[in-house]
Amino acid sequence: MAGAIIENMSTKKLVIVGVTLLLFQAFTFMVGGLIAPSPTSAVPYLATKCVDTIKHRQESKWFMPWGPNQCDKIRSFDEAMAKKIEANNIVFAVHIPLPNKEMSSWFQFMLVILQFDIAFKMYNQIHDGAMVTIDVALAYRDDTVSEWTEMAHSFEQRRLSCNFTTTKTFENEGRHYECDLMPFMEVGSVSHKYYLLNMRLPVNERKKVNVGIGEIKDIRLVSIHQNGGFTQVWFAMKTFLTPSILIIMIWYWRRITLMSRPPVLLEKVILALGISMTFINMPVEWFSISFNWTWMLLFGDIRQGIFYSMLLSFWIIFCGEHLMETQFFEALVLGRGELKMCVSCVPAIKILPELDLRPTKKIQDQTERNRFSVYWKQVGPIVFGSFCLFIFDMCERGVQLTNPFYSIWASDVGTELAMAFIIVAAICACLYFLFLCFMVFQVFRNISGKRTSLPAMSKARRLHYEGLIFRFKFLMLVTLICAAMTVIFFIISQVNEGHWHWGEHTVQVNSAFFTGIYGMWNLYVFAIMFLYAPSHKRYGDEQSSGQCITGDAGANSGEDIQLTTTITHVDGPTEIYKMTGKEAQE
Repeated sequence: MAGAIIENMSTKKLVIVGVTLLLFQAFTFMVGGLIAPSPTSAVPYLATKCVDTIKHRQESKWFMPWGPNQCDKIRSFDEAMAKKIEANNIVFAVHIPLPNKEMSSWFQFMLVILQFDIAFKMYNQIHDGAMVTIDVALAYRDDTVSEWTEMAHSFEQRRLSCNFTTTKTFENEGRHYECDLMPFMEVGSVSHKYYLLNMRLPVNERKKVNVGIGEIKDIRLVSIHQNGGFTQVWFAMKTFLTPSILIIMIWYWRRITLMSRPPVLLEKVILALGISMTFINMPVEWFSISFNWTWMLLFGDIRQGIFYSMLLSFWIIFCGEHLMETQFFEALVLGRGELKMCVSCVPAIKILPELDLRPTKKIQDQTERNRFSVYWKQVGPIVFGSFCLFIFDMCERGVQLTNPFYSIWASDVGTELAMAFIIVAAICACLYFLFLCFMVFQVFRNISGKRTSLPAMSKARRLHYEGLIFRFKFLMLVTLICAAMTVIFFIISQVNEGHWHWGEHTVQVNSAFFTGIYGMWNLYVFAIMFLYAPSHKRYGDEQSSGQCITGDAGANSGEDIQLTTTITHVDGPTEIYKMTGKEAQE
């Protein structure tokens, strides 16, 4: 009977395949750690205080902090008070990037963080829950002589979260509060060379606008963008991996369709996993180099969500299908002490009535096999959670397509909602991993139970099944390692400084995390489709001949030995797929 490649390929060839995949895995980590630079760069900016001297301001007026057309500046608000300049006439200007530099479309995105420098004054303290109202406008241009073109304009509010670490006395006046960083702006495409931010802090005491926010001394911004060198390495990996997964997927499905039976659920899910991997691999980001596609960040999140939902669902079905009671029928011990095992001659459902027996749970369980609806309790929460994360993403990055200054973290309700999403997602991820470990444990226990049937087999057949059990257990352990590696490397990327020094070389840990984990999932999907593709080999003459064999049962009459399958086609499910049994699917 034909089985999967993982069953019929020789151990030597399997070792070669495994070592090759391991070398590719090491290479993906080294590409990120030794070749690619850090994924992102952070550039600090100090806003320049410009004075709007035009009595009747025009909306097209832009204030440059430096250059030939720079604005009239003041150094501090004390100078403004001395010159009787009102707060509404002060414009905070920031030019991105710094002088003599240019932005590039290879930077992919631009995230700006805001921080206020606020001095302590006894008679001008920060009120609890103080909100800062900012009149902000963003403009761009692609050379140093053309006019600025407005890109976005908005009135935004940010809640101050500041602490004064010393005693609030007159002696400590002038010391600065310690204020938290605040999200300010996110642009999903860096298609222009120069950007200009103009910010005002309008004051209206009657409407309580910008009242009780302390004495603001300066506004600091931090611009974060993806490094161009990392982008090029990332695009190169996507360009190489896309045809690799696409080719193995087409090859896999062609082998499935050549079989005389329809595909089973597990084979369909493996194909869906390959399709989702191909979808996330497609290097459509190349177009963002030439086009101003601000929706690329949102599109990337959607692709990742689809892939990870498919991956989590695949693991559930992968383990669940191997927990199913396989299509073995009970080999009955004949009166003469001989064991009759009919491999592929007559379906068990026909054998049982002739022997005047009722179908056992092992046979009835097959009505539950190969049905996607069986897994709705496990897959349903994954789909629901993914949909909730999609709604959360649309509430922020979807709105940022029209207003780059919007942030769901700016309001109390938005902050609580975002934190609730993150906490629930973290809890669900931990519970899912524990549930996956439990399912793998159940599969291993089921396989161990099947070992009791092995002594009744011939030596060659027993060694064959022992090899299958070892291969399947190894594949399940690799699955758990892949899931654990993602969590471990994510934690490492958050707690370290981003790079390690190894001799004369600098290892970029964050870059190695991105390229290594991305390569690991591609190699995992590649291996699953390759190993579970139908093999052209056949194991044993008795499996391919369809004849009945007899042997010494070595057991009492009526003893159950689950060894064989009732599939009448030579292209039945894989041996591993049939060997492992089902326990209650709850």
